Amino acid sequence: MSRLGLDVIPYPQEVTVDGTPFYLKGAKVYQSGNLNEEEEFIIENLLTELHDGFGLSLSTSTSARNSNIFFKINKENNTLGKQGYTIRITPDEVTIEAQSSTGLFYGSQTLVQLVKQGDASTYIPGMTISDWPDIEERAVHYDTKHHQDKKSYVKKFIRDMARYKINIIVWEWEDKLAYETHPDIGAPGAFTKEEMIEFTEYAKKYHIQLVPLVQGLGHVSFILKWPQYHHLREIEASAWEFCPLKEGTYDLLFDLWKEAVEVTPGSKYIHIGSDETFELAHCYECKAKAQEIGASGVYHYFVEKANAYLKTLGREVMVWERPMGWEMSNSPIKNMTPDTSLVLTESYDYEEPDFQYAKKAKDLGYTVFAYDPNPGIEMGFLPYFYSERGGINQTGSLQNSYEFLKATAQSGIFDGMINTSWDDSGHHNQAWILSFVTSAAFSWNGNKPDLAEFTHSFFRNYYGKNSTELIELFELLNEGAYYYMSTLERKVWHWGDVGKTHMPDLPRAENIEYDPFWNREYKEMLTYSRRMEKKMYRAIQIINNNLAEKIENAYDLRVFKTVAEVIRNTALTYRDLSKLEYLIRDAHRNHYVSHKTALDYLFQAKDLVETAINRKEEIYENMVSVWEETRLPKGLSTREKDYFFQQDRARHFANRTPDMRYWVYDEDILGMEKYLVELNEYISFYKKMYFH
Repeated sequence: MSRLGLDVIPYPQEVTVDGTPFYLKGAKVYQSGNLNEEEEFIIENLLTELHDGFGLSLSTSTSARNSNIFFKINKENNTLGKQGYTIRITPDEVTIEAQSSTGLFYGSQTLVQLVKQGDASTYIPGMTISDWPDIEERAVHYDTKHHQDKKSYVKKFIRDMARYKINIIVWEWEDKLAYETHPDIGAPGAFTKEEMIEFTEYAKKYHIQLVPLVQGLGHVSFILKWPQYHHLREIEASAWEFCPLKEGTYDLLFDLWKEAVEVTPGSKYIHIGSDETFELAHCYECKAKAQEIGASGVYHYFVEKANAYLKTLGREVMVWERPMGWEMSNSPIKNMTPDTSLVLTESYDYEEPDFQYAKKAKDLGYTVFAYDPNPGIEMGFLPYFYSERGGINQTGSLQNSYEFLKATAQSGIFDGMINTSWDDSGHHNQAWILSFVTSAAFSWNGNKPDLAEFTHSFFRNYYGKNSTELIELFELLNEGAYYYMSTLERKVWHWGDVGKTHMPDLPRAENIEYDPFWNREYKEMLTYSRRMEKKMYRAIQIINNNLAEKIENAYDLRVFKTVAEVIRNTALTYRDLSKLEYLIRDAHRNHYVSHKTALDYLFQAKDLVETAINRKEEIYENMVSVWEETRLPKGLSTREKDYFFQQDRARHFANRTPDMRYWVYDEDILGMEKYLVELNEYISFYKKMYFH
């Protein structure tokens, strides 16, 4: 299809091209009188997409004779499954046929991507498509633990995922629901139950199931940070996880889960998270229990109680657990067996190429989701094109996902696929779109296209035909993220790597004495920063060039521009610190020649620091302004409720501060503001000493 200039994602399973097009001008969509609500919406949505995307104003007709675009349900045709469809495009008509309305919807989403705008007309190339998914359930994990998106954004995200045939959104909302049973837990401005029901019903129209993820055993600092729940902690010092042996744990979680079920009516699953249980079996009672059933047993003791309750509410329970992970653990399960009704959604890094553990779990009766390899939690941007591990460059997340999903999609083993988008480092959700679409593409069709064709198709498909040089942009931001992580004290946070940058020495005494250590100490970082400054200028140039064109999803590039500006500001800060030391040096040298010239250099140093501080604030304020077009202010307090901020033991980068200052927090603690105060004091001292 690429030779026709078509960038269809996911790539259909079978395509036969005959080259004779169907012209859309004056086309009419057949709308019979016996359409159900879902089918009517598919037609309405198609007309909207053709109008918004191509300026076409097609009409409908109740007469088949006067129509030439047809949607047909054929319940007897079981060959392609409930999500499968066929499209036949001839010079005279377009027909989409499917066993169900879901298949019709997916056919309509493919059809929109087949439309081409010629110089004189808009048309669809002649072809026949037969299409169906390799993996039936294709999920993305939508993580809002450290931010809350606006209603309009949530709905657009649902539409975008539906375009690429994602049919489950697992929404980790933590405190972003205004729980009625425990109103203290919901964050200020959290979505009401009515709003969550609205999202659920909206997603259904786009054939997406909204699945709540309300964390259970671990990741529960949004609950246990509150003093009234401290008694439910596994250990008093950490708000990170519940004690699974305290009945109050279940009383509280059952209330929250019941509300999560109520606001997602009709959904099949609920996800209880429960991973990263760092303090599992640390309390006295749990240690004793672990002796009896193993630490994995203590984990599944909790999961089983959760599962038993949630079954009564009609939900299947998803959990971050690996196929047979309870046997592969450092403390394996004993004297008990996990319930086979669980849905296993965690990674299995210990797997063999033939997925023997996934097969074993499947044979035992578990529902098994392929866990698309986590792209990473690198700060600044995602490692799409390469990753760094121990200072060594390795393949990026695109290649990892492609290779993994090709194998899993064609294996026939997996019931579903899930792509995770951890909010740990505070990326805008739009940074994950390429990851989401990669997972959508290769879980639907694990056979084609190849990765290079897919990557080029993605940028043309998502950003439009006018977009240019975006692969280079993503490569630059990928590189910029690793630079950003290595600067100041950022890598100390979460990763624990030692690293710190100091301010240059302040001048002192009447002769402008100073210690000239900075440019020697940070020579390599300064070279790195100068190189990255140029690369971020290039990234911003690419963004500006694309924004000047009529590209689609331009907001994403505006978000990425704020990230590039933050990274560039770091590079400029290193340049400024180098220059600052040289200005102090020149002031010192000129002290013995001309006090006036020395003072002038001191004033230049002062101006440089002020400029750097002001630049940081301008870049930060612009970032906040752009991001808050789609999300509520981070750490929002309202008249009714103050936001309760508390860091937790996971030390997520995005949780360093209650607001978005985590992006410039290291520049804040560098000490420029304090340095400026003391430099001004020294200038006053010097003027008083030599200029009476």
